[in-house]
Amino acid sequence: AAPARSEARPMEAAVPQLNALGLKIADRIRETGPLSVADFMAVCLGDPDLGYYMRRDPLGLSGDFVTAPEVSQMFGELVGLWLIEVWEAAGRPKPFALVELGPGRGTLMRDALRAARVRPEFLAAAKLHLVEISPVLRARQREQLASVGEVPTWHHRLATVPKMPVLVVANEFFDALPIRQFVRAGGEWRERVVGLDTAGRLAFGIGPGGLIEPDVPAVAAGAEEGAILEVSPASTAVMAEIAHRIRENGTAALVIDYGYARTALGDTLQSVRRHAYVDPLADPGEVDLTAHVNFEALARTARSEGAAVFGPMEQGPFLLSLGLVERAGRLGAGRDTALQNEIRAAVERLAGPDEMGTLFKVLAVTAPGLTPPPFGPRT
Repeated sequence: AAPARSEARPMEAAVPQLNALGLKIADRIRETGPLSVADFMAVCLGDPDLGYYMRRDPLGLSGDFVTAPEVSQMFGELVGLWLIEVWEAAGRPKPFALVELGPGRGTLMRDALRAARVRPEFLAAAKLHLVEISPVLRARQREQLASVGEVPTWHHRLATVPKMPVLVVANEFFDALPIRQFVRAGGEWRERVVGLDTAGRLAFGIGPGGLIEPDVPAVAAGAEEGAILEVSPASTAVMAEIAHRIRENGTAALVIDYGYARTALGDTLQSVRRHAYVDPLADPGEVDLTAHVNFEALARTARSEGAAVFGPMEQGPFLLSLGLVERAGRLGAGRDTALQNEIRAAVERLAGPDEMGTLFKVLAVTAPGLTPPPFGPRT
């Protein structure tokens, strides 16, 4: 099985020469100065002509990484049953917007909707909206969802989704949103930037701007020289919009991603190509760029908008609580040994502590008064 994102093999050697997007970035740097890490990520992933997500399907064995829905249909099915339970707990609103952010190939939503056939009234009330910038992935999503009889409405951003009760799914979406990095240098937090070295190649450096003390989290107090602090204004903005919609119109969001439960120092910017780590500055637009998600920051933002927050919970306990083992048993019943072994391996991959079960976290955001499974009291 191919490694999931953040499970890649050791880093390959970097390629020193600039590709087409690298040359475009270099020209921009010469004209306007070094880019923040956030601006560099945004260009690499979303450049209209040469961006990573604009020209390729990066998923699967033939791509660069594997996400949980591609590991097994069980993942999407359990998410679908979670959505039904939350919808019922919210009073069965109809119609409601069923939204997925960054739907990949559409595999998760296909499997979720197939599982949701147990509640036809849920499907009748759902208006499917997908937020996706990639034309290549939109085509894959169209194919996948046609198999379950669904034709979604696509959006480039959440803001254009109609205002109504909403259920949002974001699986491995926030990790691809740009981050800013700050380096402890000379007793200050200075912004890390991407510029050019003496040979004209892309290189990391330290810019003149930085964080002012009121914006520095407590965990950064007493940080050593060279320490790195990451923030993601893009993630904060998206979560604020999600939580505001939930507070105003009702229902919930489910965020699943890899990251840390509490704000921490460290460089988590990573780049993957063909299931191996590579230099994040090598081959811009041809490699996957991500960073670990700060779930504490997402939760704080959601609460500030008046929503209720549950978690984060590790992915393993979350899926096991929803019935992963029981679903695996039903899928494997009466099947041959080879398929049963595949199903067992998928369970371990999704929920095992040494695989995706611990690194990946789950956060639920709901309207006040709504408690989603399998979380405890509101925090």
